[in-house]
Amino acid sequence: MSAHHSARRGFGTRRRAVAVAVGSAVLAGSLAGVPAGPALASSHREAPLISGDPPVDNTDVYAFVSPDKPDTVTLIANWFPFEEPNGGPTFYPWATDAHYDLNIDNDGDAKADLTYRWDFRTDDRRGNDTFLYNDDPVTSLDDPDLLFRQSYTLSQIDRRNGRVTVMTSTGKVAPSNVGPASMPNYGVLRNQAVTPIPGGGQSFAGQADDPFFLDLRVFDLLYGGNLSEVGQDTVAGYNVNTIALQVPKTALTLGGNPTRNPNIGIWSDTERYSLTLRSPGTQQSSGAEVQVSRLGNPLVNEVVVPAGLKDRFNSLLPEQDRTVPALVNRVNVPEVPALVQRIYGIPAPATPRNDLVEIFLYGITTKFGTQLGNLDLNSQLNNLDVNPANFAPSEQLRLNTSIAPAAQPNRLGLLGGDRQGFPNGRRLADDVLDISVQVLEGAAVSGIVQPLAAGDRVDRNNVPFGASFPYVALPNNTAVNSPR
Repeated sequence: MSAHHSARRGFGTRRRAVAVAVGSAVLAGSLAGVPAGPALASSHREAPLISGDPPVDNTDVYAFVSPDKPDTVTLIANWFPFEEPNGGPTFYPWATDAHYDLNIDNDGDAKADLTYRWDFRTDDRRGNDTFLYNDDPVTSLDDPDLLFRQSYTLSQIDRRNGRVTVMTSTGKVAPSNVGPASMPNYGVLRNQAVTPIPGGGQSFAGQADDPFFLDLRVFDLLYGGNLSEVGQDTVAGYNVNTIALQVPKTALTLGGNPTRNPNIGIWSDTERYSLTLRSPGTQQSSGAEVQVSRLGNPLVNEVVVPAGLKDRFNSLLPEQDRTVPALVNRVNVPEVPALVQRIYGIPAPATPRNDLVEIFLYGITTKFGTQLGNLDLNSQLNNLDVNPANFAPSEQLRLNTSIAPAAQPNRLGLLGGDRQGFPNGRRLADDVLDISVQVLEGAAVSGIVQPLAAGDRVDRNNVPFGASFPYVALPNNTAVNSPR
């Protein structure tokens, strides 16, 4: 990891005593060879109920100013964790009895001002004739040899006035990548699945390489108990179902004014019908629509929320977060630093953790205090047209849309002096595992904790990302368990 940057450029250097205590205790213990503390999957199978319903399981959310179109913002959300590429013949369809949502809060009241909603349909042409996904090579999304197809309607729900605008009713889904014999040029299919929407935006839905990168062996008592289990990207080779949206900044910001009100909060969710009727060979969904999955910042439900509250967190709206004291308390008194101290002897920062409350529940702002230095970064409290009396702390991924894309992005984001990176939004290449471990260990206040600086030794995705929308890499078609 790079050296700590001072309060002039990023997180503050306050509470230097904590930094000295942590650094001296570790160095005195001769732990210079110790690599990372814990790192965990962003939201892959993070809660008991949703782990049994992978098509609607949110895995990650990304939000960033588009590097090639800096007057726009790109939002990306992924579902369906651990898609093994050769999982035919059904492969990985989107659920047709669910709503897939991206939500925007631009005034800080913890309520969605805008919701972009994808509703999927299936056109299965196989019938009793074949088990194949396609019966010859597929060269376009309209190719008659593509026997299983999905499409979608994208709606914009303006919750301030109740207006619902259909952005497109004919969006085409990029199919699962069956393999080179079936789809000899998958990039063509990807490009055809990018759909223009009114106002100068574009939408994409389809399969993609899972952009998350980390060593998942953390669950084996924090990397084997002796940190011998690091350096393996255990998500490499898997795919996910991806939704991507690119829209002008003016479409997302309060009053359509990104100059006065640049800061937005983002989260994704999935809603399913509450009643499923099953009979032999059939299934029908009905009843009320209930939220079954939710994701803003990475790692929150994974490592902050205890097991007994994980399913409840997935059902909560952000405006309800502060009504659950046990949940807020786990932000103030997180479990991970205590585990690191118990297993590796690295002192945990003092509690309550106001730094984590600011990052996760308020956004980084001097209006919360100067816990993180004199930095007004991404809280909706900094929007000029926000009434502070209406602000409600809640868990959201927050983005300052006025910060231009970095010419040389730093994988450590704000900790590396790059103010356009996580936790100010999240770019595909941000190493959120290493960042989050450092933040949990107090680096946002005291600077990089050097004995943990090596991270999980997985610093980048195993395949490169794209330079243009939708930016995610093409889906893999080689078995995860094959030699590489």
